[in-house]
Amino acid sequence: MKTLRALTLALVAAGCLTAASAQGLRPEVGKPLQQAGELLKAGKAKEALGKVREAEGAGGITSEERQTIDTMKAAAAQRAGDMPTAITALESMAGRASGAQLGQYAEQLAGLYAQQRNNGKATEWLNKAIAAGNNSAGIKQMQSYLQRASGDYGAIAKEAAAAVAAAEQAGRRPEEVDLLRLADAQNRTNNTAGYGATLEKLLANYPKKDYWNLYLSRLPRKAGFADRFLIDVLRLRLETGTLTKTEDYMELAQLAMQQGLPSEATRVVEQGYKAGVLGTGAEAARHQRLRDLAKKEEGELKGKLAGLATEAANFKEGDGLVRVGGSYVSIGEVDRGIELIQQGIKKGNLKRPEDAKLRLGLAQLQSPKTKAAATQTLRSVKGTDGAADIARLWLVAGK
Repeated sequence: MKTLRALTLALVAAGCLTAASAQGLRPEVGKPLQQAGELLKAGKAKEALGKVREAEGAGGITSEERQTIDTMKAAAAQRAGDMPTAITALESMAGRASGAQLGQYAEQLAGLYAQQRNNGKATEWLNKAIAAGNNSAGIKQMQSYLQRASGDYGAIAKEAAAAVAAAEQAGRRPEEVDLLRLADAQNRTNNTAGYGATLEKLLANYPKKDYWNLYLSRLPRKAGFADRFLIDVLRLRLETGTLTKTEDYMELAQLAMQQGLPSEATRVVEQGYKAGVLGTGAEAARHQRLRDLAKKEEGELKGKLAGLATEAANFKEGDGLVRVGGSYVSIGEVDRGIELIQQGIKKGNLKRPEDAKLRLGLAQLQSPKTKAAATQTLRSVKGTDGAADIARLWLVAGK
């Protein structure tokens, strides 16, 4: 692991000890230290470390000289790759420090011990840094690293969740890295519900294809998820650019046909042809048969819809109107479809009221006149069978 923060010791900020900064030191100490600084500036760390040891060999080292020697030794040893020596020097400095200075030295020591894979000592110094008031970004990164190294995913989840909550409470978008750390920790601790919720937050804040693919892959396996919403998962994949397989295009088109939506099936098949995943290979003839059938049934449906709407209006239940409304939406007559779905909901006696609200919200998303209303409708969808999940996801995908 790389050191989280380079040494920022005052006397070697420029990579050398100047003559001015050597004032107050005895010549037998100040001169070799100044030479060490010049060697460091020239990139000769090992030679610089030799000069530091020459200064250290002088007798009667004062406390001021000790501090300057340790400062230069820590910098030279780190640059020379001599981490044990750098650690010894920094520990000497930390032993004389307090407050913010101790917090800085402790952070550097935690990083150096982590490089040595001595996570016990790294954690010890990390805690000292925090106790001294050091809450820098480097400290948080180190904390996360050590928690992962120790396998303490419960602690990682707690710390990441706190960071996410703090951002949300402040009206800020949570950091992507915090959401990823939280999701990973929840997944490793089998917190299925928490993991799903965090993935949704990732989608809402960072709607990348990788996150869509991850979430939509697991959604059908969610406890209680109804198979009737598999078509909606595939629709979301198509919308988010994560529908890539030939069999997925075929499945979506076939499900649309089964639900009496040949216009949608036609669009899906045409997109599959355009993407180059349909119309090729050993199954090309099958793809063409589905294409022809969808177009044929699309033409037949358009001639039937008015009669179907009249028939559904006479049903006691509103499900027929909702279904016919969905067909109108599918052929592009969105406003008429919305009107019929609303009539069906108003009629009542629905087999699945939440499904009807979902279909209304999705239809409203497709019309400029009702897109604002779609948000309210989709947010009102409840349940644990998948309807509410699909509604929330379309609020993200439809932005």
